[in-house]
Amino acid sequence: MLEGILIGLSTAFSVTNLLMVIGGCLIGTFIGMLPGLGPMSIIAIMIPVAISIGDPSTALILLAGVYYGAIFGGSTSSILINAPGVASTVATSFDGYPLARQGKAGKALTVAAIASFCGGTIGAILLMIFAPALASVALLFHSAEYFALMVVGLSAIAAFAGTGQVAKAMLMTVLGLIMATVGEGALFNLPRFTMGILDLQSGFGFITLAMAMFALPEAMYLVLDPSRSNSGDASSEIKDLRITRDEARQIAPVIGRQSIQGFLIGVLPGAGATIASFLGYAVERNIAPKEEQDQFGKGSVKGLAAPESANNAACTGSFVPLLTLGIPGSGTTAILLGALIALNVSPGPRLMVDQPEIFWAVIISMYIGNVILLILNLPLIPYIAKVLAVPRNYLIPFILFFTMMGAYIGQNNATELLLLVGFGVCATILRFADYPLAPLLIGFILGSMLEDNFSRSMQLYDGIGFIWERPMAMGLLVLAALLVILPSYRARRARLRAAGVADGD
Repeated sequence: MLEGILIGLSTAFSVTNLLMVIGGCLIGTFIGMLPGLGPMSIIAIMIPVAISIGDPSTALILLAGVYYGAIFGGSTSSILINAPGVASTVATSFDGYPLARQGKAGKALTVAAIASFCGGTIGAILLMIFAPALASVALLFHSAEYFALMVVGLSAIAAFAGTGQVAKAMLMTVLGLIMATVGEGALFNLPRFTMGILDLQSGFGFITLAMAMFALPEAMYLVLDPSRSNSGDASSEIKDLRITRDEARQIAPVIGRQSIQGFLIGVLPGAGATIASFLGYAVERNIAPKEEQDQFGKGSVKGLAAPESANNAACTGSFVPLLTLGIPGSGTTAILLGALIALNVSPGPRLMVDQPEIFWAVIISMYIGNVILLILNLPLIPYIAKVLAVPRNYLIPFILFFTMMGAYIGQNNATELLLLVGFGVCATILRFADYPLAPLLIGFILGSMLEDNFSRSMQLYDGIGFIWERPMAMGLLVLAALLVILPSYRARRARLRAAGVADGD
């Protein structure tokens, strides 16, 4: 390992590779700030540039820099205008946007930057130490375990519901699962529920649905609710980037826990940063004291730090199956795998031995990249946050423009604009009726993965026998049941205790 680290240092600290890290981080951060233009789009565009470089180490360092730069910058649009264009930053908007509405945009961006930096750095350290061992653990996960992991994600849905909204949250989750069934199914490649519309054959686009659930209702809210405080009111507090000592004590253990958990989830092929961010948020809300749970979704720094540290650590973790097994851990790393093959690099167990300069240079570049991202982002926060000082008359068209652009670019299809408007109107009505929209999007994201893995498990085991034939899958399903039962049990005990106190009075 020491020899590999020295090789990685000599490769990563060459002038060319340092410039590639800086360039990749800048490009990724800028693209990540634009709703609808996620890391997959920009990496696909950058592949011809990377191939033209010729040196596989330099090319992969550039693409990796773009990848974690985009995830790092993706929190900005979620926090400032409630427009998460990347699935892994949806959970960031739950508490990041309320903080921005309270005039604490600078603080929210600072917390996000620090959590992202810590998550990425801890992930890089864990990648360096445990990559070979974790690769063998990842091989133990099959479709049955992935199905159970998706169930765990769905069972934590109560964490995204406010007080007394669990039933509404479950209803919205079911609606999201139903929407995920539109398009070709996993078991039979036949279109379902498309109503004869060819553009729906591949299902609803995530970008379109995310924009419709969050960004478009926000623009409509600004129009329909004149009493809503003007974003310009926050301009006087934009430069307040300080985190108090108490807030630092609150987020430190959260960042530590979720960096490790996010990294481990990122190691699992097919799991990725999205599930890591949702589970990170759910876990922190469930283990928080009762009085702090009520603050989640209303501007909790814990609720902001958890998904940001988890998704950045998961991005680093996704390089474990990519580099050591040749298995993409997410859609973005699938594109990176294609780039590696185009560069005549064969990722797998032999990569660390045959081409150690590639493996270790990428890991060392992650350290460098995270430092560069922190240095680039912290000084720019006062200027980035000035988006909130834009008057309402200009902010609404700004949100609508990026919403429409993001939806169209996501599928390159005009039908997406019609779906965006339709879903946006429905989402606004649901929001006025006080229905939580996050569970719908979570159900939609996890629904297709849940169906795919359930179908494969049913085919492999000729029924649902995989539940008791795979101990790890059974253990995960038991964990999912506990996540459903324990919050209800705690709530019931609290009610009984309150009733006992009332009787005593």
